[in-house]
Amino acid sequence: MKKFPPGVHLVLTLAWFLVALHMIFLYAPEEKTMGEVQRIFYIHVPSAWTALTGFIIIFFASVVYLWKRSRFADELAHATSEVGFVFCTGVLITGPLWAKPVWGIWWTWDARLTLTFLLWLLYVAYLMLRGYLINPGRAANLCAVVGVIGFVDVIIDYMAIRWWKTQHPQPVILGGPGSGIDPRMLATLLVTWGAFLCLFLYLLRQRLALAQARREVSEMRRTLALASMEN
Repeated sequence: MKKFPPGVHLVLTLAWFLVALHMIFLYAPEEKTMGEVQRIFYIHVPSAWTALTGFIIIFFASVVYLWKRSRFADELAHATSEVGFVFCTGVLITGPLWAKPVWGIWWTWDARLTLTFLLWLLYVAYLMLRGYLINPGRAANLCAVVGVIGFVDVIIDYMAIRWWKTQHPQPVILGGPGSGIDPRMLATLLVTWGAFLCLFLYLLRQRLALAQARREVSEMRRTLALASMEN
């Protein structure tokens, strides 16, 4: 990643989003039943997939931290929690905006929606532990436990509309016989998800760079403090 400058990454992300927006509004066909409001699908679903991807990273980073006490794994999990929280919040915002004109209600406590809300609460719990526990080691340990246990919600959340009939639409991709969408819709969805992942990685690398800068400043302060004590 160091050989891939942040500025280039940002430009690539912006260009990718411009392509995605073009495909969302001009390339993808209008859905016959829902009409134009269905286009929020191309924002809602990639946000959800990216939020789930974020927690998967947290899970593996947490396992590595508990196993090897890797500082980088802990920082990666922490940084991912902050970035993933943004995308998970996007899911909860775009979902009701889509649901109201289609279902006639903003929210219903069905399996998929409830489990996604629980995922958002897990992100919140992770960040609160980081923010309020004074002992960094204890915070890292408890957050790693949350990251491991919370992965169960990721699995159930993904499978919810496959295991149960819910208010939420059934899967249109890899959903078994009868599932599938127009090829142009699928292409638009995948391109948009690529843009979201590119943004996710950009924000993540910036957050990790900030963590490194904070660590370097902390070490400099410690060195100066020791030097002043010796003098």
